[in-house]
Amino acid sequence: MRVVSLLLIWLLAFAAQAVEADKLVLAARQQVGVTLGYDPAYRRLAYPNGDVPISTGVCTDVLIRALRQQGLDLQQAVHQDMRAHFGQYPKSWGLTRPDSNIDHRRVPNLMTWFKRQGWALALDQDAEHYSPGDIVTWDLGGGLTHIGIISDRTASSGVPLVLHNIGRGTQEEDILFNFRITGHYRIPEA
Repeated sequence: MRVVSLLLIWLLAFAAQAVEADKLVLAARQQVGVTLGYDPAYRRLAYPNGDVPISTGVCTDVLIRALRQQGLDLQQAVHQDMRAHFGQYPKSWGLTRPDSNIDHRRVPNLMTWFKRQGWALALDQDAEHYSPGDIVTWDLGGGLTHIGIISDRTASSGVPLVLHNIGRGTQEEDILFNFRITGHYRIPEA
């Protein structure tokens, strides 16, 4: 059983290698004007490929939906990795085992999974180091975390825009340096 689990984790990681930055950005942008709300309520989801209604979601749902269009189901990938390496993940929610309904929708869990995939990059305040399709996480203060995808569009200042949902549905906005950056990740392209 352990060999099967490790094989599945490797296959999921390999599938992630095929993600193309421009397609990730486009898939996130397609959610603008469609995902209009923000709803952090716990929900029971189908597994795999479970989702809340497309009209709503949280910041992680923007990324989850965009990656699914390229064949990477973060719900399944994170759940399988947490089952195999639960001790490596944050214990902020008092869980004693993985929960496929919510684990992939929590920014700290995604940060851990991305780091475990070898996608972490150095943190800095240089806009030129952020490429379209990069994933960024922030500390909003008060224990709140956030995640978004770097766009291929820039603000008039030259700073890349971010595709995200911070409470008003999916938006493409100039927020990259508005909060303290806690993570910068890049999925290797095929």
